[in-house]
Amino acid sequence: MIFFKLFYVFSKIGIFNFGGGYAMLSLIQNETVVKNHWLTNAEFTDIVAISQSTPGPIGINAATYVGYTAIVNAGYPHWAAVCSAVMCSLAIMWLSFILMICVSRYLLAHKDSREVKDVFKALRPTIVGLIAAAALLLMTKDNFGSPADNPYLFGLSIVLFAAAFYFTRYRKTNPILVMLVCGIAGLLFY
Repeated sequence: MIFFKLFYVFSKIGIFNFGGGYAMLSLIQNETVVKNHWLTNAEFTDIVAISQSTPGPIGINAATYVGYTAIVNAGYPHWAAVCSAVMCSLAIMWLSFILMICVSRYLLAHKDSREVKDVFKALRPTIVGLIAAAALLLMTKDNFGSPADNPYLFGLSIVLFAAAFYFTRYRKTNPILVMLVCGIAGLLFY
């Protein structure tokens, strides 16, 4: 039963998502952690970190890892988890792939029409909201700590976050350099 539910959930996420993998993260988290309890918040955070560091689109990578982890957590054997990972990867793509094949001819023919431009104009703030939701869902106690548990580490997390935001947004520092510096700070202080 969990296999069918995973297939349904990732098919639904794939067809109703706009804006790419980061916009997809809040939908995946809501379905897998909040609604179905297949993963914990900590496991989902680890999956996001792994998905970002492996090659390929983050949404597909996240679906792959969620499919594997959910089945392992449910007590199924390793081979079933591998099958589930493949199934979730395909489920998140198949409906949107078919939709884009069907719609692309229309979009190419009418790309300069007012209606098509208005639809894309309306989607832009939605996509920004979904990406912001993904950022906010990662700002949890598991990632930032808690001022009640350890105020020093919580403060350090806030400082690292603010510094990374400042240097990438306003100073236009190379994001790879920012990640490297924050990674070194994490090794030293955590």
